[in-house]
Amino acid sequence: MSAGGRSHTPDRRGDWGAKTSLRMDPFADTLQRLREAFSAGRTRPAEFRAAQLQGLGRFLRDHKQLLQEALAQDLHKEHSKPAPASGTLHKLCPLPGRSCLQSAFESEVSEISISQSEINLALRNLRSWMKDEKVPKNLATQLDSAFIRKEPFGLVLIIAPWNYPVNLILVPLVGALAAGNCVVLKPSEFSRSTEKVLADVLPRYLDQSCFAVVLGGPQETGQLLQHKFDYIFFTGSPRVGRIVMSAAAKHLTPVTLELGGKNPCYVDDDCDAQTVANRVAWFRYFNTGQTCVAPDYVLCSPDTQARLLPALQSAITRFYGDDPRGSPNLGRIISQKHFRRLQGLLGCGRVAIGGQSDEGERYIAPTVLVDVAETEPVMQEEIFGPILPIVNVRSLDEAIDFINRREKPLALYAFSNSKQVVKRVLAETSSGSFCGNDGFMHLTLSSLPFGGVGASGMGNYHGKFSFDTFSHHRACLLRRPGMEKIYSIRYPPYSPRKLRMLLVAMEARGCSCTLL
Repeated sequence: MSAGGRSHTPDRRGDWGAKTSLRMDPFADTLQRLREAFSAGRTRPAEFRAAQLQGLGRFLRDHKQLLQEALAQDLHKEHSKPAPASGTLHKLCPLPGRSCLQSAFESEVSEISISQSEINLALRNLRSWMKDEKVPKNLATQLDSAFIRKEPFGLVLIIAPWNYPVNLILVPLVGALAAGNCVVLKPSEFSRSTEKVLADVLPRYLDQSCFAVVLGGPQETGQLLQHKFDYIFFTGSPRVGRIVMSAAAKHLTPVTLELGGKNPCYVDDDCDAQTVANRVAWFRYFNTGQTCVAPDYVLCSPDTQARLLPALQSAITRFYGDDPRGSPNLGRIISQKHFRRLQGLLGCGRVAIGGQSDEGERYIAPTVLVDVAETEPVMQEEIFGPILPIVNVRSLDEAIDFINRREKPLALYAFSNSKQVVKRVLAETSSGSFCGNDGFMHLTLSSLPFGGVGASGMGNYHGKFSFDTFSHHRACLLRRPGMEKIYSIRYPPYSPRKLRMLLVAMEARGCSCTLL
C-alpha cells in the first residue's frame, strides 16, 4: 500500500523544515488501520512474525533482478548485461545513450546479500530472541520470578536515504518485523526506481493490515512526522536528524538516528603503502563515495603521503582503468545539485589525482586532494562523493588531537603494521565504529552493532541489535501473594533492625535496588 505524493528534495536525506500542506491528511486512514491491527494483537505471535520475514525473503529472491535494475538506475552504474526492453525500468534511465544497469557485484554485496543474511539470521533466532530473559535476583526476591520481556513498541516509522535504498530500509525492517511491530516505510524519493519497486511490489509479500509504504517528498514527510509513532528509525544527515528528533519530541517518541559525518582515516608511517592504497581506494570510491562510513579524509605524515599518492594512483588505475569514466564499476553522482556541490569541493587544496568532471553525465573521477587546510569546505562538510582529501600531521599525537577536536564520527580507521599504534588510536578516540587496517568489513558482522555516537547518531542495529532496538525491554517481577509476614519488614513503624535486614536483603549477589 502506498500513500502520499511526491516532490523534489534538496539533499540526499530531504529537507523537512518547510511548512506542510493544510490539505486533507493523506496518512490518517493508513496509520489508523495499522494501529488497529497492532491493538488487536495481530503482530505478536511468533508465527506471524516468521511469516512476514519469510515473505520479505521471497520478495528479495523473486525480484532480485528487478531490484538490481532499479539500484543501477538510481545510482547510474553500467552493467555488462543488455539493457531491459522498452516499457521496463530502463525508461527511467537518466543518462541517455548509456546502459545504466549496476554491476551485480556492488548491488549483491552491499544491498541484496546483506538484507537476505539479516532475514535468515532473524528467522533462525526469532524464538530465542523473543523468550523472556531471566535476570539475577537479590535475597529479597529469591522466591520471586524476575525477567525482561521483549515487547513490540507498536507502530514504527522507518525513514531511509537513497544511497543504499534497499539495505538501509530492509535491514531495519527485519528488526521491526521480528520484534512484532506494525511498520510504515518511507523510502527516499531520490532513489525513485527503487522506491517504485518497494511501493508497488513489496506490499504483496507482507500483511497489508500491518505494513505500509508511504511516498512523498519533504512536504509529505513533514506531514507524516506530525503524527504520533511509537518509534522512529531515521537514516540521514545530522541536519535532518534534528528535524526528526524535534518532531519525535513533541510526542515523546523514542528514536534511532543513523547519521553521517566526517570519518577519519589515519595512516601510520609504518605501513605498506600499496596495501593501504588498495583498501582505502576500494572503500572510498565504492558506490562513488556515496557511503556514510566511507573515509572522509586521510591523516598522515608528508613522507607517507609521498609514498601513498603513487600507490593510490596505481590502485585507481587497476580498479577503474586509465579512463575511469568508461569503467562499468564506477557510478555517477545522484543528482545535479550534489554534482555541483562536489564540483565546488574540487577547488579545495590541490588536485593530485583525478579531478576530471562532466556535468552532463554527473561524472566525477576518483580524486585525491593534497595541501588541504582544515578550514576549507572539503574539511567542514561530509563529502559523500569520490573525493579524498589528505591532511598532513607530524605525529600520531597530532593525528589523535585532530580527530578529537572534531565531532565524533560514524566510523574511524587506522592503518599501521604496529598493533600498538592501532590500539592507541582505538583507545584514545571515540566513534560509532572502528576498523583497523581495513574498511567496511566490520559491517559484515551481524554480531557487531552499527550506529553512531554524538553528532553521528544514537542507537544501533544489525542482527539481534535490530530486534532489541525495536523492542521495549519490559522489567517484570512476579511475586507470590502470600508470605506477608516476611515482606512486612518494609513497613512502618521503621526501626534500625528492620533497616539492617532490608539492606542486607537488597544487596545480596551484588544487586542494587532503588525504592520509589
